[in-house]
Amino acid sequence: MKPLALPHGFPSRYGVPVLDAVAPEIFRRRFFTQCMDCTFCHDWCCQFGVDVDRYHAHRIMAHADALEAYLGVPRALWFTGTVEPEADAPGGETWRTAVIDGACVFLNRRGRGCRLHTFCLEQGIDHHELKSLVDGLFPLTFEEGVLSLAEEALSGELVCLDTGPTLYRGMREELRYYFGDELVGVLDGLEARGI
Repeated sequence: MKPLALPHGFPSRYGVPVLDAVAPEIFRRRFFTQCMDCTFCHDWCCQFGVDVDRYHAHRIMAHADALEAYLGVPRALWFTGTVEPEADAPGGETWRTAVIDGACVFLNRRGRGCRLHTFCLEQGIDHHELKSLVDGLFPLTFEEGVLSLAEEALSGELVCLDTGPTLYRGMREELRYYFGDELVGVLDGLEARGI
């Protein structure tokens, strides 16, 4: 389905990406949004690692001493070492988290979820400070100015699809955090029109 043009570009709080269109599928596809209450996926989406924009990679490294002690994993093992230029990523590049024993280095191996997120909660830090934009929006993503489904949702391989609210409803507050109230208002209007 063809993306719907937005009335103007909506930059993220970091300046990039700038959204100027939306894929209508975000208002139709559904997913299980209560990640930590899931009993069936076993953190499936964490098996691949994640792209971390330079802004957030530097924020992670600013907490490296405390994180290293918390995680029990040396900081030299957190990222693959590959840096990719990416104009739409805050800081202009992405770093890929390492995959160790079949999952992201930051996955909680003794429980559930992301240990970066848990670290933030325990330290009183807003999780948006350390978790990347791509990670925060998943299973939504952006490419060439279009807000759309991440590849795993588009292909149907995302384990938690087809139950719960729409991807838009499930990620609405994250979109508000990253892109602001005006974008959410526009998207609410498109949703109400049954796009």
